[in-house]
Amino acid sequence: QLQASGGGLVQAGGSLRLSCAASGVTFSGYAVGWFRQAPGKERVFVAAISRSGGSTYVGDPVKGRFTISKDYDKVYLQMNSLKPEDTAVYYCATRKTDYNGSVYIRLVNYEYWGQGTLVTVSS
Repeated sequence: QLQASGGGLVQAGGSLRLSCAASGVTFSGYAVGWFRQAPGKERVFVAAISRSGGSTYVGDPVKGRFTISKDYDKVYLQMNSLKPEDTAVYYCATRKTDYNGSVYIRLVNYEYWGQGTLVTVSS
């Protein structure tokens, strides 16, 4: 079971760090992605990291502001220079993979999803 945390209310220009943890297991052997869903909109890709942590990919809307990283048992999404349009529920997702360097950017690529954490950016 995935648990996303770290969301909250922040002013535009501020920062937040989201965390994703898997209950009772580590992310060894798993690639991880972050997605977000704004009110009334579809869930969209934000960032992804390979199972080794050596490859990352960040979507264009957040490139240069968000970074994704991982350690043994958590994956992080560091969000800087936040904008009101970043307001959304953020979800982490994971999938088992045999490929150290592969990142996955589509919702259908992922098998397991967390419950989401709300990020609200005020102007």
